[in-house]
Amino acid sequence: MTEIPQERRVVTAIPGPKSQELQARRVASVAGGVGSVLPVFTARAGGGVIEDVDGNRLIDFGSGIAVTSVGASAEAVVRRASAQLADFTHTCFMVTPYEGYVEVCEALAELTPGDHAKKSALFNSGAEAVENAVKIARSYTKRQAVVVFDHGYHGRTNLTMALTAKNMPYKQGFGPFAPEVYRVPVAYGYRWPTGPENCGPEAAAQAIDQMTKQIGAENIAAIIIEPVLGEGGFIEPAKGFLPAIVEFANANGIVFVADEIQSGFCRTGQWFACEDEGIVPDLITTAKGIAGGLPLAAVTGRAEIMDSVHGGGLGGTYGGNPVACAGALGAIETMRELDLNGKARRIEEVMKGRLAAMREKYADKVGCSIGDIRGRGAMIAIELVKDPATKEPNPEAAGALAKACHAEGLLVLTCGTYGNVLRFLPPLVIGEELLNEGLDILENAFAGI
Repeated sequence: MTEIPQERRVVTAIPGPKSQELQARRVASVAGGVGSVLPVFTARAGGGVIEDVDGNRLIDFGSGIAVTSVGASAEAVVRRASAQLADFTHTCFMVTPYEGYVEVCEALAELTPGDHAKKSALFNSGAEAVENAVKIARSYTKRQAVVVFDHGYHGRTNLTMALTAKNMPYKQGFGPFAPEVYRVPVAYGYRWPTGPENCGPEAAAQAIDQMTKQIGAENIAAIIIEPVLGEGGFIEPAKGFLPAIVEFANANGIVFVADEIQSGFCRTGQWFACEDEGIVPDLITTAKGIAGGLPLAAVTGRAEIMDSVHGGGLGGTYGGNPVACAGALGAIETMRELDLNGKARRIEEVMKGRLAAMREKYADKVGCSIGDIRGRGAMIAIELVKDPATKEPNPEAAGALAKACHAEGLLVLTCGTYGNVLRFLPPLVIGEELLNEGLDILENAFAGI
């Protein structure tokens, strides 16, 4: 395995001529509904760098949407997955099982919050994990209603589209959606009418009131929330909100599900984001960062809840594929050996310091301001507004900033219900020099828009 130099290099326009040729082939053969943030075609990736087919090296502030937290070619992931490939690629765990699946479930029982007896089931994608969490919760409670939150994102299958808040591009034209899904307010501090200091208790009271009056607690199978909301704009629910929702769930026999697909596995500086307020979920869904880039997902939860499903009721042909399980064990090994929770906390310290300085420096910039800096660990975002007083969203600025960064060899992503959030998800193994160079590019881009 050849290591990629950890330095930015821009030798052509981005995208370059070879990427443009491949893009022409793509347009002819790949469905138009499959998008790309930046049409540069990857040749190699590792550490904090993506190298394209034209020889450009981009600083990676995306991690494949929080997937390659250990880097895109981590030694332990490659070593373990390669060894498994040489032994066998697949037997289907439901036909003849194998140790790797069991080892991943054992690791999940150890790493996830709570010291109760836990069991897991493995799947392929985050959406599949969330969908199975709903199946399990309904089986256990014998209830049907599922509660989700404003600005939440849970996937692209029919059920998880129903769970997802944002219409475009995730839901537009794809209905009808699964029934018995109910949406309640979330504690979005920056935009809470009475201010962030009141947001946690007020939002919790509103959400609980709606659940009680509009659904009936006795009808709710599951409450599902991302402890840090991802696609919705890296919203951290205001303090006190999650504990109040968990208390309501526990008091009413409702399964509380933490969707940690984007925020889990050291991304926020803890193994799981819900640990920040001591939340112990009944079920936790994981994917993305779990396997170093290989497709794997899991539902982990209280043994009695997980075991409520009849034999054969959970599974899937590829769920817990042996190569993906080997990759997961390699990713977890890397996270432990390199203390990636500590690395994530250091990334937060550097990024928030630099972003706060940018907000102050460009406070008087007409028509574009950094309204909010938020997130934890290496899951950081800025919300862009036209005027700090009105907080009117500025999606045009987010798009222009991303485009300017891409042209200089920095990969950044946008998100948010209003499309006005720039999110930063660097690999946790990124070097600090590269991290600061990326922030330099962002600052120059901000000066230029």
